[in-house]
Amino acid sequence: MRHIDLRSDTVTVPSAAMRAAMAAAPVGDDQYGEDPSVNRLQERVAALLGKEAALFVPSGTMANQIGLQLLTQPGDEVVVGAEAHITWHEAGASAFNAGVQFVVAGAGGLFSAADFQAAFKPDNHVVFPPTSLVCIENTHNRGGGVVFPQADVVTICDAAHAAGCKTYLDGARLFNAAVASGRSLAELAAPFDVVSVALSKGLGCPVGSLVAGSRQHMLRAVRARRRFGGAMRQSGILAAAGTYALDRGFDHLAVDHANARLLAERIAQTGAEIDLATVQTNIVIFRLPAHLPDAATVVRRAGEQGVLVSAFAPRTVRATTHLNVDAADCQHAAEVLAGAITAS
Repeated sequence: MRHIDLRSDTVTVPSAAMRAAMAAAPVGDDQYGEDPSVNRLQERVAALLGKEAALFVPSGTMANQIGLQLLTQPGDEVVVGAEAHITWHEAGASAFNAGVQFVVAGAGGLFSAADFQAAFKPDNHVVFPPTSLVCIENTHNRGGGVVFPQADVVTICDAAHAAGCKTYLDGARLFNAAVASGRSLAELAAPFDVVSVALSKGLGCPVGSLVAGSRQHMLRAVRARRRFGGAMRQSGILAAAGTYALDRGFDHLAVDHANARLLAERIAQTGAEIDLATVQTNIVIFRLPAHLPDAATVVRRAGEQGVLVSAFAPRTVRATTHLNVDAADCQHAAEVLAGAITAS
């Protein structure tokens, strides 16, 4: 049985052409700044994001943790959207590594400048932790892949900077946001002091994210990466996959978005709860009311027919499209999921 794996866009495997690019990559010792493939990728991504410099790191979680190290002090408070990756999916790393706590603003992963200002705490209060950072996730994973409205991004970051706060963009799926919104990566990244992007999601690379910001921030980021054990040597073999993916372009992500819409519209017919307005990119999240099977049952039933999806909560399921599945795969997966949901 062939499996259609929709658990995440991280399950993709590199194509033969990407593998060939990796095998042919010129390499050196990155700890001496001598890996030409890493240097080329860092310069290219920095330019795409409109930042002075960028740093290649093994994972999006490490990128987020480096961002916190650069922009906060232990005991600080960070404003985030509801169910942000940095709070839900990083094994408590932010408390353990940076010593920060979070306050949630808004709902569904989105919030406004007014929400930020309501959550903000000044640094001279005897009781409250000082708010030193606002973090925006774009697209928002647990929000169903929703694109954070850029007008809100600008007003939030303006309000944060006016209050003396730094700004960080968890742009793990920023390539998806750029395609869905029609805005450039540089425009989406411009309001932020530090930005991260992932190569191992929509672009289909096997490993890697990048952190970008000022040259001074990136000098400090190199030290933070080493503290986290993320220093690598001939990592140009990995970086070459990112360069190959960028050479290919990322307009193909629009196909993933269309396939997610196909899935979502079929699931909406089953009685599952799904907000189609949030299905703007490649993530489909739906909730199963009490009269329908729970998430574990739906995941099991679908898996028995070769369709793999993720249980995000007892009654919440996520499916994620990517470049290793096509429209026919997603049409079939939609019917399998519909049957798994509605079967008695």
